[in-house]
Parts: sequence; C-alpha cells; structure tokens
Amino acid sequence: MGVTALAVAGLALGGSLLRPGPQSQAQSREAAGAALAAPPDAAAGGGPVMAARPDAKKRAADEAKAAGLSKHSDKKAFAYFEGHKATKRVKDIRIVGGYLRIYTDLPESAGNSKQALKLCETGVNYLVGELGVSSPVVFVQAKFGENGNPVLANILGPDDSDCRVTHPEPGG
Repeated sequence: MGVTALAVAGLALGGSLLRPGPQSQAQSREAAGAALAAPPDAAAGGGPVMAARPDAKKRAADEAKAAGLSKHSDKKAFAYFEGHKATKRVKDIRIVGGYLRIYTDLPESAGNSKQALKLCETGVNYLVGELGVSSPVVFVQAKFGENGNPVLANILGPDDSDCRVTHPEPGG
C-alpha cells in the first residue's frame, strides 16, 4: 500500500504543479491528502493499478527455485525451515507417502551429526506444530552417492523417542 500511495501522491502533486495559476500550501496538502486517502488499487484515472509484487504462491515458487529446490519440493516446509534458520545444508524437502524427507548436502559419514539431528528435530516440529501430525516420520538424508541418499537421522513414529539412527549403525 505504501508504494502505491506514494506513487499516487506523486502523480497528484506532479499534476498540481502543472496547473496554471498559483496554489496555496493548504491546497497542495489537500491534494496530497486526497491522493494518500485513495484506495491502493485505484489509479489517478480510477482504473486498477497492476500489482507491484507477484502473488504469494508464485513468489514462494520463485524463492524455492532460486534456492535450488525442485518442483517437487514442499515450499511451505522449506519456508518453515527458513524461518527457523535450518536451511544451511538443505537441498530439498518433500513429503512422500506421508513421510517428511529432508535431502541435504551432508556426506554419508554425517550420521547422527549435530546438523542432521537439528534438521530432523525441525522436521518433527514442522509436522507436529504446523501440520498437526500425531505420529511424525522424518528422514534426513545425505547427498546422493554410491548408496543413494543414506539416512543420517530419522524419527519413525510414536515409538521412536529421538532422531538418532540406531539400526543399522550410521555409515555401516
């Protein structure tokens, strides 16, 4: 609203400068006030003003693309991770078959690492807090290699109490 209002005010003031004859300061303030009071979607001519920003869905898709995420990424989940400053090693986030999968650039040797565990915990918090999932399942996966995307940390539902991978041993 602020940008549009300023643009309309600028047009109103600019137009008042082109009027013939002297104009008092009160008249100038009145013209500026009328321009600022105009609805943000109304141009000086009464027609709609084109939106300065793309809609939220397109903006989220553009941000995800800029971050290197695929078209299959869960944009809402990625936004949640960004808000919790947990995207440093994330390459993709997907919900597949009801499971949250967090693909990273971490090596296969990072099983149960501090970064992997933090990502897993953030994933659990997202599923429970944002989506209301009562039995969250989260997999944090290493970068693609000889063994595909090995699991570095996970939570496997209500019987799993933490994100540590216990069986098979990580990296084993």
